Amino acid sequence: MAKSSTSLTTPLRDQLDRLSAFEPSADAPVLSLYLDAQANQHGRDNYGPWLRKTFSDRARTFNGEARKSFDRDVERISGFLADGVRPSANGLIIFACSARDLWEVAQLDAPLDDNWLFIGSVPHLYPLARLSDQYPRYAALLADTNSARLFVFSLGAAERGEEVRNVKTKKTSTGGWSQARYQRHTANFHQQHIKEVVDVLERIVRDESINHIVISCDEVTRPLLMAELPPHLADKVVDTVRLDTHAPEGEVLSATLDALRGHDATTDAERVEALITAWRSNGLGVAGPEDTMQALEMGQVDELLITATPSGLRRAASMPASVAPGPIEIDSSAATAADSELLKLADDLVTKAHQSAARVRFIEDPQLLASIGGVGAFLRFRV
Repeated sequence: MAKSSTSLTTPLRDQLDRLSAFEPSADAPVLSLYLDAQANQHGRDNYGPWLRKTFSDRARTFNGEARKSFDRDVERISGFLADGVRPSANGLIIFACSARDLWEVAQLDAPLDDNWLFIGSVPHLYPLARLSDQYPRYAALLADTNSARLFVFSLGAAERGEEVRNVKTKKTSTGGWSQARYQRHTANFHQQHIKEVVDVLERIVRDESINHIVISCDEVTRPLLMAELPPHLADKVVDTVRLDTHAPEGEVLSATLDALRGHDATTDAERVEALITAWRSNGLGVAGPEDTMQALEMGQVDELLITATPSGLRRAASMPASVAPGPIEIDSSAATAADSELLKLADDLVTKAHQSAARVRFIEDPQLLASIGGVGAFLRFRV
């Protein structure tokens, strides 16, 4: 038996928590920059010309201490983009405010759809939280009767990988009593291998706080594996796929991520239905931007359900004064014009959720939440 392992990046939860706690102040513009770093057909980035023009245009809108802070941030960002980007990065996220000593960078294997610059009094976190939801953290297990590969995937890349290999049993043509004894020996060998695989899976799930598992195995291995999985692991299995045990890592990621998203699409509908039922029955649920924000302000929210498309939000009639103060300036290379009011509303809701340790679930189908204004929440308690 042989084992090998690698470990890479950590999830973005800590970064979201830090940034959501950022306190605004006067004359301290915060730059939240999201860049699509995928190379074009010539192997070059596409964001350079857009970013230079955007920085130049925005610089004219500042003066005094705010302009000094903005200029320092632009200089630092430009220097990082020139020398600090790793070649494999497909997405870049930078939060900067020199006046408040803020500098946070994330280089991602996962791509971003467009280039965005948000300038406001606090970091703009909705796209970051959305990305974390699009590329969730989960375990993938590929197993047969003598080998297994386990991965922890997050943000479009493998954070961790382990292998379990045992000696492959050989077929025999011997008949009679000897054949039966050999078959029992083989069955015991396979069962012991599966036990070892489950032990490794359990350790990874525990150490990495994994909530979802996708499995790939053949028809012989599947019943052995499912019989050995303890209930607390079996409950985390969201789907099974068919992959060769030696499939390339990229193929494993693509197939298992598709399976996970398919599962999420089904459970999204169930979760929204449960929320609307709780809200209509005056239970532990609220709906709509105003009531949801009020519940977030009071620390009542256990889980926020919000549309994955900010344009699906209903405009709020009013918001508490403590919600992310000040206007937000938005520049994007996206083909469609951004609605700054709805983007800010989406960001305020997500930021408040992280500040109060509420879970955030993005609902992909905008129609599911359309009847309640694109957002709602399950509550921990009522007041």
